[in-house]
Amino acid sequence: MAAVQYRYKESLFAYPTLLMLAGVVLAVITTMADDELGHDTDLPFTLSMSSNAAMWLLSTVAGAMITTVGVVFSLTVVSLQLASDQFSPRVMRTFIRDRVSQQVIGLLVATFVYCVLVLPNVSGEATDPAPQISVTVAMILTVITVVGILAHLDHLAHGLQVGNVANEIVEEGLRVAGEREGVPEGLHTADLQDFREVPRDAQAIPAHRSGWVAQVDLDHLFRSTPPGTTVRMETRIGAFIHAGEPLLLVWPAPGEGAPDLGQAVEISHSRAMLQDTDFAIRQLVDIGLRALDSEDPTTTIEVTLRLGTLLRTVLTTPLAPEALRDDEGRAVIQPWNLTHAEYIDHAFDQLRLASRAQPEVFATLLRVLRMLIDHVARDHPGLVPVLDRQRRLIQESLPTDIHPEDLARLRSLASDKADPADHSR
Repeated sequence: MAAVQYRYKESLFAYPTLLMLAGVVLAVITTMADDELGHDTDLPFTLSMSSNAAMWLLSTVAGAMITTVGVVFSLTVVSLQLASDQFSPRVMRTFIRDRVSQQVIGLLVATFVYCVLVLPNVSGEATDPAPQISVTVAMILTVITVVGILAHLDHLAHGLQVGNVANEIVEEGLRVAGEREGVPEGLHTADLQDFREVPRDAQAIPAHRSGWVAQVDLDHLFRSTPPGTTVRMETRIGAFIHAGEPLLLVWPAPGEGAPDLGQAVEISHSRAMLQDTDFAIRQLVDIGLRALDSEDPTTTIEVTLRLGTLLRTVLTTPLAPEALRDDEGRAVIQPWNLTHAEYIDHAFDQLRLASRAQPEVFATLLRVLRMLIDHVARDHPGLVPVLDRQRRLIQESLPTDIHPEDLARLRSLASDKADPADHSR
């Protein structure tokens, strides 16, 4: 269900289609109401005009709406292209999921369909009265749609700013990290060491198709296996798997007619952030790398700071348990899940290697690392050496062809407590 909802949010077809169907239903209701009450009935708060004027008005609105749909689609395509070129192809999903764009497209299509369906109920004779309810609703829809277009243009202009793009990625990453915390109800953690030895007769369940592992439905796995069964993931969320590669190992082997456990693992053609916090890190790093290629270190500094925001939560949020058991002896093992140390490496390795010619990016990386060290030192001291390793590698990679004062300033950022950009204290 979560995967269906996620795909629904990423669809430029589904939500506008629902609004279009709402326009059809509204046209049927208003037409029936006008026929029931009569076109010549004087109704309060409705527009009164001749059928000839109403036909011209509805035809004009319908033509304008379908023309504007093309303009809005063009703006959407341009924004997707800009997002791909300026930020990263993986950031396009943020714009495709944009609810304002979907609503405006849906309103335009719904208003067009409504006007077209209402037109046959207008006689077109100059002396005949127009259906008042239908025409009034058409005008209300037109005004709402025009306001929506203005809101869409404003939203689109602000949405292309790197700060807003990065903030949306961070917020989604924080939400996914929070949802992965804790043990599902009815289950309890187990010791991964108890499952190191895999029986020779364990059955391998292959991946049905190639793609990115987006989600694991633990409820499905526990519900579809008999008591005493152990299921081990042979991949991890966020990894790419090829069709035919082992996806799951199951022991004892399921018998004939057993449910297909492979259906519990969502494999997507494009990477998704259903349960993949690392994808948020990947997108931010991609934006930073693209900015460095374009000689835009300021954008890289922006996303580095946003990485710090994301990692403050990710590094202090407990990881999903590697081994879970229920009261009937079923177990699901996920030994290849990313660790906190791997999240740190994914966040800083590529940016560190690509920033050798940008001392100010190095300065920001050092500040963020120091902030994270201070943040995790008390409750998660085991992460300090990992963060300190990144800080040491940056210090050893500092360019030596810059002025000695600049070099000394960069080296001092790793430990200088008086840095005005440091807000960790």
